Amino acid sequence: GGAASHPLDVIKVLLQIQGEGSAVPGARKLGLFQMGQKVFFNDGVTGLFRGLTASLLRQGVYSSVRFGVYDSINDSFRRMNGDVSKELPLWEKVISGISAGAIGAAVGNPADVAMVRMQADGRLPPEQRRNYKNVFDGLSRIAREEGVLALWNGVVPTVARAMVVTASQFAAYDQIKETLLSTGIFRDNPSTHFTSGFLAGFVASCTSNPVDVIKTRIMNMKPGQYSGPIDCTIKTVRSEGPLALYKGFVPTFVRQAPFVIVTFVTLEQIKRFYRYLDSR
Repeated sequence: GGAASHPLDVIKVLLQIQGEGSAVPGARKLGLFQMGQKVFFNDGVTGLFRGLTASLLRQGVYSSVRFGVYDSINDSFRRMNGDVSKELPLWEKVISGISAGAIGAAVGNPADVAMVRMQADGRLPPEQRRNYKNVFDGLSRIAREEGVLALWNGVVPTVARAMVVTASQFAAYDQIKETLLSTGIFRDNPSTHFTSGFLAGFVASCTSNPVDVIKTRIMNMKPGQYSGPIDCTIKTVRSEGPLALYKGFVPTFVRQAPFVIVTFVTLEQIKRFYRYLDSR
């Protein structure tokens, strides 16, 4: 899933940093397909997969931690409520999602920093490119050249984004699925899981995009460019307008919706398989 959606992630990052800093006022902004064409013509197919090793490492760490923490907290809520079979209220799901996202993002932040830098490298002049060979080369060079703490550049907006995304994805998916099933029209089957995942992906894209733009710009910034997330937000809105916070929304949704759908449809089948094994 991470590999298949990676080209969209590369384009999303380039769209989010487009117009940043010393951009020429009034310069023509590229759209989703135009940016993809530019990357392809300038760097070939490999340009669309720049930073793939960092993306795979990030997804492996971030996603596994999120799912584990989310289910664990939900189980704790059910035990506290005295009924492990009863569905949780939305606010408890949101708390579980926020907590899971924060922990997962903090653990996966170093890979995220390396990924953003590798994806944005093609935007720089050849003499200014970092040219990390892979995620491990990137992580070691960042720590060696900028200090270990540089691996947690942008951790505040990253955690904030992950809290929003995870709460939106997980809580929205569970709530939407429960609502659909309660109508009596839908059944607990892959088509319902697909619909719930699609809608949860849209909700997550809408809520997370502004935080994602700020996170991307801070991770890719030059030393001293921004003093923090608030400073970055103010400078971005002041110089490019509030809609700049939704740069890259189309690739975000196009990437996130299939990712959420595949993730939850697969997860539901795995849960069904384990329930089958437990019943035997």
